[in-house]
Amino acid sequence: MRRRSKRPLNTSESTGKIGQELPSNQQAPLVPSYADVAPAAPPPREQRPAAQERRPRAHEAVRPDWSEPGNAGRLEVETQPEIPSVPPAEAVAADRSPQAPRGYVVLAIGLPGSGKTTWFRRRGVTPLSSDLLRNILFDDVEEQRYQGLVFSTLRSLLRARLIARMPWNYVDATNLSVHERRQWIKMAKSFGYEVQAVFFDVPLEVCLERNSQRDRSVSEDIMRKMAEKLKPPVFEEGFEKITVVRVKSAV
Repeated sequence: MRRRSKRPLNTSESTGKIGQELPSNQQAPLVPSYADVAPAAPPPREQRPAAQERRPRAHEAVRPDWSEPGNAGRLEVETQPEIPSVPPAEAVAADRSPQAPRGYVVLAIGLPGSGKTTWFRRRGVTPLSSDLLRNILFDDVEEQRYQGLVFSTLRSLLRARLIARMPWNYVDATNLSVHERRQWIKMAKSFGYEVQAVFFDVPLEVCLERNSQRDRSVSEDIMRKMAEKLKPPVFEEGFEKITVVRVKSAV
């Protein structure tokens, strides 16, 4: 009798049920194809802004130094709870330079319980999210049988917004790995959009505590596996701006 091989637990939000075995009969998510956009040639080294010279390189530490000076590129640090902010108003077409991006795609990056949903709510932003789509498609935010369909639809919705030239576009997902973020970045850049990251640099223990108080919680074992998989964003991925959100230190 043929023995069924045990499949690894799934810790990717975008490919299947978190914490459960990937079903062998589940179809792979639909992955749209985008023509590669040739990157603009970088200016000569002596002409590059000093801020770019200080950006972390791929061969350096995986976790960037979030405490570097504020003038070291487009890097911002916030604390929770933070003052609500509003995205800047879209520039009038006549005032936009030819080099200006068509708009912005902002990826949230962080563990469950790190404060992503709260960050969007405080700004009055309704992001593209898997929970939103589950409510729309299945009338049930806890429906987990069609994760591939949910995330392929999520990508299609973002693509529709980019075609419509919507200026600000937010994606609420864990986006733990470079691989999971690559498709969003590639799509945005193919439409001429700037990509930004909001990284929730929140300690695992804080996320575990918040997660335990939720009605729909993720098991501690899976949370720890997700934490091991989490890779902080770096500029080399294609981000033009990285905002780091941290928990306010106890006095």
